[in-house]
Amino acid sequence: MLSKNVSKYITALQIKKYRQEYGTFLVEGSKSVIELLNSDFDIETVITTQSFYENNTRILDNQTFKIEYATTAELSKLGSLQTNDSCLAIVKTKQNDFLYANSQEFVLVLDDIRDPGNLGTIIRVADWYGISKIICSETTTDWYNPKVISATKGSFTRVSGFYTDLKQYFADTTNKAIYGTFMNGKPIHNVSFEQAGYVVMGNESNGISADVEAFINQKITIPRFGHAESLNVGIATAVVLDNLRRIK
Repeated sequence: MLSKNVSKYITALQIKKYRQEYGTFLVEGSKSVIELLNSDFDIETVITTQSFYENNTRILDNQTFKIEYATTAELSKLGSLQTNDSCLAIVKTKQNDFLYANSQEFVLVLDDIRDPGNLGTIIRVADWYGISKIICSETTTDWYNPKVISATKGSFTRVSGFYTDLKQYFADTTNKAIYGTFMNGKPIHNVSFEQAGYVVMGNESNGISADVEAFINQKITIPRFGHAESLNVGIATAVVLDNLRRIK
């Protein structure tokens, strides 16, 4: 049975200010934790059911992190998942290191993405399309929110994020192509993407802010053929990246 102190610590990590104070975050569920164990993240503690431990002794044994045991009921009560019958990890956050697009690379930029599920989906989509860097505005939801981490399905281990003032970032760092999604942009099916640059996705309700729009040199749009009012930003990101990866 978990101690009260450990339970209190895990509960606190549901809240951003405590994640920042302790410099740690939660990873929940077998798939995400197994991905984590094969990554370069610094793991503090793995809390596991007896059955998950017995099925994964090869990757859990001989590690430097601490292992504690819990019941399925304890894991589900403490974490953000409705049910968790396997494991939970307490992991150290990474430094907010500067990221940029190199000469043969596209980087995704998120301007004020507020919904944790959307951010997690975008990280997962980026991983699918081979995008390993995401630049986030300071108002974008916390990368280490448990709902974000859960929605990535392990992709957070392969995609890096950098939070910054986007206006200052673009003013200081790039002369590459900057694509942004707008209702009045060029239809994406007719766009010939360059070899490197940035793709900006905007806020779920308001789109790309005026401060960031000023730096965008190629406005694009996803043509609408039906009557839906809008696309979810995670879906829109997938459509944009799929067209970005078209074989020329």
